Amino acid sequence: MPSTATTVRRDRLTLPAAELGPDNPLPPLCPVDAPQRLDSRSLAALPRDMARQIAYAPPESLLPERLRDGYERDRRPVTLDTLVLENTRLRVTVLPGLGGRVHSLLHKPTGRELLYRNPVLQPAGFAVNGAWFSGGIEWNVGLGGHGALACAPVHAALAPAPDGGVLLRLWEWERVSDLPFQVDLWLPADSDFLYAGVRIRNPHEHPAPAYWWTNIAVPEDRRVLAPADAAWHFGYERTLRRIPVPHSGGIDHTYPLNSEYPADFFYEVTKARRRWIAALDERGEGLVQTSTGVLRGRKAFVWGTGSGGRRWQEWLTEPGTGGYAEIQAGLARTQLERVRLEAESELSWLEAYGPLSADPAAVHGDDWPAARAEAEDRLESALPDEVLTAAYESWLPYADLEPDEVLATGSGWGALEVLRTAWKLPGTPFAEGTLGPEQEPWLTLLRSGAFPLRQGVDVPGPTLVAPHWRDLLETAPAKPLAEYHLGVAQWHAGDRAQAVRSWERSLAAAPAFWPSLRCLAVADRESGHHERAADRWAEAFEAVRQERGAEDAAGAEGVTGAHGGAGDLAVVGAALGHETIEALLAVGRTGTARAVWQRLDPATRARGRFRLLDARLLLAEGEREAARAVFDEGFEVADLREGAEAVGELWSRITDGEPVPWRYDFRMRPPTGGDR
Repeated sequence: MPSTATTVRRDRLTLPAAELGPDNPLPPLCPVDAPQRLDSRSLAALPRDMARQIAYAPPESLLPERLRDGYERDRRPVTLDTLVLENTRLRVTVLPGLGGRVHSLLHKPTGRELLYRNPVLQPAGFAVNGAWFSGGIEWNVGLGGHGALACAPVHAALAPAPDGGVLLRLWEWERVSDLPFQVDLWLPADSDFLYAGVRIRNPHEHPAPAYWWTNIAVPEDRRVLAPADAAWHFGYERTLRRIPVPHSGGIDHTYPLNSEYPADFFYEVTKARRRWIAALDERGEGLVQTSTGVLRGRKAFVWGTGSGGRRWQEWLTEPGTGGYAEIQAGLARTQLERVRLEAESELSWLEAYGPLSADPAAVHGDDWPAARAEAEDRLESALPDEVLTAAYESWLPYADLEPDEVLATGSGWGALEVLRTAWKLPGTPFAEGTLGPEQEPWLTLLRSGAFPLRQGVDVPGPTLVAPHWRDLLETAPAKPLAEYHLGVAQWHAGDRAQAVRSWERSLAAAPAFWPSLRCLAVADRESGHHERAADRWAEAFEAVRQERGAEDAAGAEGVTGAHGGAGDLAVVGAALGHETIEALLAVGRTGTARAVWQRLDPATRARGRFRLLDARLLLAEGEREAARAVFDEGFEVADLREGAEAVGELWSRITDGEPVPWRYDFRMRPPTGGDR
């Protein structure tokens, strides 16, 4: 009896999880200091094509996204909606509300989980916009590193598959790159491989930089194999250098636990070779990923055995859980690069994921070419390259077919763009019914030419910064809220002088309009006017306190911004208070900084990032013992950024260089530089 192909069903999964909380309502005007930035001294030594792609259209900011930093570390059981694909060989669990993450890839005949499956959902500051969680297979598109959609919902629906069955389509509008993408998942009948057809489109009339890396978490007690004899090593010292594979610096770095510090290894895969990467255990068993040729790059990320890497591993899950490494596949050789996607064109490819069993003596032997050949031969036997290529060609016409049944809904931003342009994007419908409160004021601007007036104490929502939206704002009536959004868009475009003028016009009509005050404070700091910046931050913070007082007096229980629901004034007060204290400390106004601290809500002051700020304040006030006591009492900075060293550095200042305790040691690089 023939077996059926993919079946797809709804299900639910309960995990201990920390709530994401509200997004930061303050627009991120300045670039986030991402670890994937290269030391400029390294650029000159790189191959010309690599250097050109690193320098091509470097990202300037997260806009129009906002930072997602409202989460904490208190976990409780949370039930998540899942979509489950299944055939006779594999069961695949997808989280449509969290970026379409593949949470589990279970090989049914052996009962083996092929991925590292995190038993908890703990956000941490690893995505370009903040919140991210470890485990599974994630789709990274847009800016670089872990994408902005890591903890955001995506659209999901059933669609026809090339084999006559159904596939699960995931799609969304990636806002930083301003490009739509889709991922089609299906399981051919009786196949051990999950197929993922991926497409990125550029519907614009101009070229756009494109970025994609698929990130696959696997248990770290594996050997990583790829068809390469060299790799580009990138550590948190932000240097990129070519090293041999598998041995460099006296170790075999294809074993994640042989490295001391966290690092990326971008494998130099030549065009003549098949694209694949595998992670195999001591028995020669594990996961293999392969793709058609467009997805050129392959990478391993390791945490290493140093105290900082181990601390991060513990931070991302619960004690007692085994560690993980990552194998990845991308459009370029490294994650520092972007490729040019021509106007009105697209990039597409097919990926496959499945189990691989190889001779353990061969794949773990000292003969690297033989180990690599053994893995590749077993892959070719399990999934011939010509079969993968044929599957890709068969899928392409189906990528344009409209989905049948909607299973989950993402954001309304794609629908807004389609309404603006009347673009035809077959296969990925961005329906008008997905528009929500965040899109409403921009839809009004599009249809009427005027941005809606601010209602009472509304918190402004996200600003759209693409040129066409900036043009609409420039011709809209010059009201305070419209001028604020126009200034943000102009700042993003690099026209800082015009941005300042727009914010100043906003204040001329509404002198206590805190969104523009805060933006002017950022502009002052960036232009070196730190005293004036501190004044403006303090003025903005006080304006928010006044608005909260007026809200309380009116008997309001809470305000959700009609211009985007970015968070109520309590969230604004916390975010703005933190920035204000930092600005005041930067100019030595410790007393005023302490006064701002005391005006924060008690619940805000109890959060880890504010406990760290309190320790900084105490040290600035000369209260070294009290600052030490904050550390001794214990705190956790839930939104600590990847590669950040602020906690350990403050400890060292307070203690005159005592060893950093384990709980505060998040160092991801050697203390004196260099690679080890």
